[in-house]
Amino acid sequence: MEHRRIGKLEVSVVGLGCNNFGWRIDKKATGAVVDEALAAGINFLDTADMYGTGQSEEFLAEALGGRRKSIVLATKFGFSMGEGKSGASPAYIRQAADASLSRLKTDYIDLYQLHTPDPNTPIAETLDALGYLVKTGRVLEIGCSNFSAEQLREAEAAVQQGAPRFVSVQNQYSLIHRAPEADVLPECERQNVAFLPYFPLASGLLSGKYRKGQPSPDNSRGKDGWGPAFFTETNLDFVELLDDFAASHGHSLLELAVSWLAAQPQVASVIAGAKTPEQAKANAEAANWQLSKEDLSQIDAIVMQTA
Repeated sequence: MEHRRIGKLEVSVVGLGCNNFGWRIDKKATGAVVDEALAAGINFLDTADMYGTGQSEEFLAEALGGRRKSIVLATKFGFSMGEGKSGASPAYIRQAADASLSRLKTDYIDLYQLHTPDPNTPIAETLDALGYLVKTGRVLEIGCSNFSAEQLREAEAAVQQGAPRFVSVQNQYSLIHRAPEADVLPECERQNVAFLPYFPLASGLLSGKYRKGQPSPDNSRGKDGWGPAFFTETNLDFVELLDDFAASHGHSLLELAVSWLAAQPQVASVIAGAKTPEQAKANAEAANWQLSKEDLSQIDAIVMQTA
């Protein structure tokens, strides 16, 4: 498994998204997914305090056991945990960090990320509070999520000399959703900020399990959550073309979706969720296709064909 950098952290090019833990799968199933992911070479595990209302962090801690120091552990804060409290104020950051450390049964978080911008708290105050967590050793690196290019620039301008800065941004990005290319990815390149794509498989649409005119599999993400937003006629037509392209090169649609993201220079790790060990293994192996410049140009042409 190839490794890339997020600040001073070295992470596998495919990461494990832990949003299913405590929501779609229980503790035992979580353990099986984590075991397979680690065996397949994944060392970057990304969760959030809100996933499963804290259970994702708890289940992940149980699954890791004594293997905590062998992985790069990322979590996020900022959304409500169901208690009416949220945001990125210094007081809330201290509370959220302590709670995550307790649930994760660890004394440090490798990458601590602001899950969503907080319009009510100046970014300088947020960075100062996160900097204190770094200074005291409870956090190694800090990142953000769902930030625009303008918000990344505001954060950059607010960093005090010698203080920690955001080393990563985690936004939606996939062959289906390429909006970050307009401004966020160029801003990441300018600031040397790692990009972490979430929804890399567009809620499963790019997994290879779905075909136009065929019913979705049972327990499919196409039927709940964000799925319906992706499963449009236009996107299903696009998937057919992408699948034909992948097959003509001896690869699967899943391999195309993951390897295409891995081919983007600013992408550090493709965060893919899994509900089964088989999915975790398949995701880990999907980044092995080294796409050529010609391949990438042909993919862009398919995009233009369906635009």
